[in-house]
Amino acid sequence: MRIVIAGGHGQIALRLERLLAARGDEAAGIIRKPEQADELRRLGAEPIVLDLESASVEEVAQALEGADAAVFAAGAGPGSGAARKETVDKAAAILFADAAVRAGVRRFVVVSSMGADASHEGDEVFDVYQRAKGEADDYVRGLDALDWTILRPGMLTDDEGTGLVRLEAHTGRGPIPRDDVAAVLAELVDTPATAGLTLELISGPAPVSVAVKSVAGN
Repeated sequence: MRIVIAGGHGQIALRLERLLAARGDEAAGIIRKPEQADELRRLGAEPIVLDLESASVEEVAQALEGADAAVFAAGAGPGSGAARKETVDKAAAILFADAAVRAGVRRFVVVSSMGADASHEGDEVFDVYQRAKGEADDYVRGLDALDWTILRPGMLTDDEGTGLVRLEAHTGRGPIPRDDVAAVLAELVDTPATAGLTLELISGPAPVSVAVKSVAGN
């Protein structure tokens, strides 16, 4: 498979690219800064330099041409202000989804946020983030041309992955290593029977492949 990942230099995306390359898939990461390209190449991924905050739908669709799946893993990051939650976490996600439709890429996986909700209240930056993610998720859910799956991880950690997770419509809050989020994403892109599901993810008792199979087709 050829899988194109938005936010290709993000912490989850780098882990995902390594996993995909190791299993023989063709991973390509969309990055904003040319100096990030060598790190992707070292992982076995193809860098695509493109700024999702200024690119057109046509430019992004061109980057997605020939892909079997697309993963939106971009984010403005914890140090960014409210404005970039709107331009990256919301607008770039919508742009990437529209581009996937235009390029004919049906399989579409979103890394969202637990608690994302378009009607989330509050004026803090995190409130804006939760609203932005919720609005983007709602937009993707409305696109019949996509076989979408929305993944909402709990509190992200840099602990070593265990390969054991809880993946359900509602898990309740809890931590999850980024390693394990990447492993679940790698499994999801390969499991189109999870299309149409919004799933929460925390550490738990089930091996990743078992957890994904158990929700597939639900």
